[in-house]
Amino acid sequence: MVVLRWLIQRDVVVVPKSFRPERMAQNLDVFDFTLMEDQMGRIAMLDTGVSLFFDHRDPAMVSWLGGRRID
Repeated sequence: MVVLRWLIQRDVVVVPKSFRPERMAQNLDVFDFTLMEDQMGRIAMLDTGVSLFFDHRDPAMVSWLGGRRID
């Protein structure tokens, strides 16, 4: 919920995915609180700029991902 709220406060369009009704309700509960500026800053500092999975800016990785087919 905090991450959803953080993104919303940064004017990022958020489309959370859930099939469970209780999770859908929780995702809507992000509008009943606001993160303070210091909280927003501390969360932003968690971004190291490095992906633990793959670098979506790497042209070779983008090409590889684009070539995958799901049959």
